[in-house]
Order: sequence, then C-alpha cells, then structure tokens
Amino acid sequence: MLITLQNLSIIIVTFKSDHVIHRCISSIDKEIEIIIVDNSNNKKFKIDIEKKYKNVRCILSKKNLGMGAGNNLGIRYTDKDYALILNPDVILQKNTIDEIINASKKLDNFGVISPISDNQKYPNYKFYNNENYKFNQIRPFKVKTVDGYSMLLNLKRLRNLSNFDFFDENFFLYLENDDFCKRLRLKKENIYIVPSSKIHHLGGEAVDPKYKFEIELSRNWHWMWSKFYFNKKHYGFFKAITKIFYNLLSAKIKFIYYFITFNNYKKKIYQMRLSGLFNSMIGKKSFYRPKLDN
Repeated sequence: MLITLQNLSIIIVTFKSDHVIHRCISSIDKEIEIIIVDNSNNKKFKIDIEKKYKNVRCILSKKNLGMGAGNNLGIRYTDKDYALILNPDVILQKNTIDEIINASKKLDNFGVISPISDNQKYPNYKFYNNENYKFNQIRPFKVKTVDGYSMLLNLKRLRNLSNFDFFDENFFLYLENDDFCKRLRLKKENIYIVPSSKIHHLGGEAVDPKYKFEIELSRNWHWMWSKFYFNKKHYGFFKAITKIFYNLLSAKIKFIYYFITFNNYKKKIYQMRLSGLFNSMIGKKSFYRPKLDN
C-alpha cells in the first residue's frame, strides 16, 4: 500500500511547547491527521489547539511520559497505515511529504523512511560503517539509524512483526530512536533517508526557553542514564561499563573542578550526569523529571 495524505498520521509529543508548536503545525498539509500527545493534563491547551486546527486531535497523557512512551501513546490512537513522528520544533518544507510519498513508490519495503535535515553540519542519520559515504542527492539511501525528531513508520508492516514493540518506554529521553532502529535492523527491516525531502529542525527549542536551566539538568541526567541503559540492554553490563568509563571519569573530574572553582551552574550539570549514570548502573528506572512551575 502506498503512502497517501489519507492513510498518514503525524504524531507530535509536546511538553511546554506552546511557543513552537504552531509553526510546526502550520507547515503540515491540512489534509493530514495530526495527533498531539501533550505530556501534561493541560486541558486549556487541548481545547485551544483543537479549536484552532480542525485536523488536530490532542491527547493529554496526564503526566510527563517522555518521548518514547508519548510516541507509543500516539501510535495507539491512530488507525492509519503510516505515522510520521515529529518533534514540535521541526518545520516541514512545502514538498517534504510529497517527496516522501514519491520516494516510497520506488521502495520494495521499508520499516522507517525519513526526510533529511537541511543542516548538513548535523545530519539526522548514521551510516553503518563508512561515515564518508557519498549518497545520491535524489534516490533514497539505507542508513543505520535516523534521529527521533523526524521518522516515518510503516505501521502496517511493523504491527505484523512478531515480538516487536515500538519504543522502549524505559527510555524517558535520548536513544529511544537508536534502540528502535537497532531492533528493527535485527528484524531485517530497512531504514531509509529521502534526500529530496527536507526538514528544518530548530534543535533544543521543543520546550519553552524560560525553563532552560531545569531542562538542561534533565537532559544531562537522562543522556547518561540512557547511554548506560542502551549499552547494557544490547551488549551486557560489563561492556556497558567499558563504553561509559570515559564519560564517568570525565564527569567526576569536571564536577570536582567546578566545585572547587565555585562554578555552581557547571557543577550542577556534572552532578546530574553522575547521578543519571549511577542510577542507571544500579538498575534504577529513569525517574528524574524537570521541576517546572505551571
């Protein structure tokens, strides 16, 4: 079955994203169903956004579930055959969806297909081995992983895979997409980038900037938690220790340095890194949540 505007949903997980979500929605064709999963119980946000956009349905998760669980919730609410996972700080170009549709017609099968970031300095994909691989600027090309801020899932195909869940909800933030892609590869599913389909990712702007410090603490905590958990899950505990040893040593040294130089901001950042890593190593869940006002 081919991708069409009628059998495609766009799923956007939001959290304090009022300042960017309207730019994202406005860049999407009005014929496409949009499902917003807001990681809150903000009924006013739901009423306002559904009133403004006729093609938008807003699901309130009632608490901050994180990215992976939020995406899974959105997937459960769609009956479409395809779902484009987007971050709220992503803006589509006018032909982004059309180019994906055209490219998909030339592919025999795919589990994931993704547009390409318009910022070449920060590619939204990783190759298998050769990082200097020269790809065709028009034809889709296979990749190892794609970033989670924009990935189109072939739901019709993936729902039929045996023993495959979508996103691992143990990840609150970071690496849930790498884990997802790795498990897809183990199922012999193909992951493609469409170079003619471009998106603009604002990067780090999904949450209102007035919460910048608390979000930065949360990011550092979860980056380290997720890194150890990912490696332990796929390679075992001792291999995970070797992979994060440099991060552990670096965070300890920098924490001590900023402690004795009275740089409280930096000290707190590396304290959070150490905390996230330690809690992951002892098997605790990713419990840390940013402390935000209403």
